Amino acid sequence: MKLLHGLALVFLLAAASCKADEEITCEENNPFTCSNTDILSKGKVSRGVNQGGLDYYHKLIDALLEKNITPFVTLFHWDLPQTLQDEYEGFLDRQIIQDFKDYADLCFKEFGGKVKHWITINQLYTVPTRGYAIGTDAPGRCSPMVDTKHRCYGGNSSTEPYIVAHNQLLAHATVVDLYRNKYKFQKGKIGPVMITRWFLPFDESDPASIEAAERMNQFFHGWYMEPLTKGRYPDIMRQIVGSRLPNFTEEEAELVAGSYDFLGLNYYVTQYAQPKPNPYPSETHTAMMDAGVKLTYDNSRGEFLGPLFVEDKVSGNSYYYPKGIYYVMDYFKTKYGDPLIYVTENGFSTPSSENREQAIADYKRIDYLCSHLCFLRKVIKEKGVNVRGYFAWALGDNYEFCKGFTVRFGLSYVNWEDLDDRNLKESGKWYQRFINGTVKNSAKQDFLRSSLSSQSQKKRLADA
Repeated sequence: MKLLHGLALVFLLAAASCKADEEITCEENNPFTCSNTDILSKGKVSRGVNQGGLDYYHKLIDALLEKNITPFVTLFHWDLPQTLQDEYEGFLDRQIIQDFKDYADLCFKEFGGKVKHWITINQLYTVPTRGYAIGTDAPGRCSPMVDTKHRCYGGNSSTEPYIVAHNQLLAHATVVDLYRNKYKFQKGKIGPVMITRWFLPFDESDPASIEAAERMNQFFHGWYMEPLTKGRYPDIMRQIVGSRLPNFTEEEAELVAGSYDFLGLNYYVTQYAQPKPNPYPSETHTAMMDAGVKLTYDNSRGEFLGPLFVEDKVSGNSYYYPKGIYYVMDYFKTKYGDPLIYVTENGFSTPSSENREQAIADYKRIDYLCSHLCFLRKVIKEKGVNVRGYFAWALGDNYEFCKGFTVRFGLSYVNWEDLDDRNLKESGKWYQRFINGTVKNSAKQDFLRSSLSSQSQKKRLADA
């Protein structure tokens, strides 16, 4: 299996500048008027460009290329300029389409000679749901009765997610159209990233559970992939969501359909699906309830999917299922026209409460990675899925959305108190051997198994 191993790179506010000729006043005490961002001109290319930001990314990209690392650049990874959120609520308004196009145009012009793989929007499903349905992510909008922790500043959890998703698709497609027409000479590829899961019936002998699993697939994957391939939303969504679901004009449908050269697919977990009444309309309803599905990590027999993924005593533990990546890849090949695929995220988190020695001895992460890579190789061989690359999440421990520094996803240990202090974890060493082995001598080496028994793992961990 020959896969491209690159580096995902996120552009953060490349088109930002501060009005230096104005005096800036900041509050020292409550209440802080954080929405008063008119003193900053970030967000629109027409207001000026931060040359220092452009210079930074030029140097970073050049350094990657010097090391023979292929950069995959993400234009939007949930980092909308605050001023655009303040002005017109960001992706809730169609004005975002032109501003996103202008921003992308700048990036293509500046970096397109060196960058040949562009990602428009990371995880199309995430911002509408976590940002506008339950309010856990930026910008933190949801219905008042959904807002049990009093963190949403406004919103409608039943309608806004569908509007945001619609505008995301149009913004994405507009940028792809720009790249294909104005920057075709750069000879690069462009596409979106989907967060994926696989859904198994809670009771495989129950037709209602089987239907729930397929319905969840349509609401989770089809919400975006049907427009991206057919220019319209899935029939089941139009039937259930009704007038809350926006429509594409004929021109928009033509723009969106086929607007990708590749798909980035992120995969972490699988869940069991069973039917659950959709409470719409109600004050506590969210768009995520429209599928009429309850998701769990255990089935009707009380069996968990697989090994522990995240221990959570408050919300409940989650478990992972390596074969799920096989099913997801086969599903996208079969249902969505055999697309070119890059697995853009796949990884395992460990608690930051572990000390340095424990964090480095991360043999569970090796088990996670090797088991998923094995099923990835299997689906390529057996089903002919067109997977060209794989990215382990993540190169180093990072600030994780919603969880901050409470978890570690990295192949390298990062000391939060001294960011220059880093160590390659056991998973990083394993992944390094895996890459070298598959490239140099794939016939004789098989690193798609951890080769660590549970007893040897315990001994290595104790010795560490």
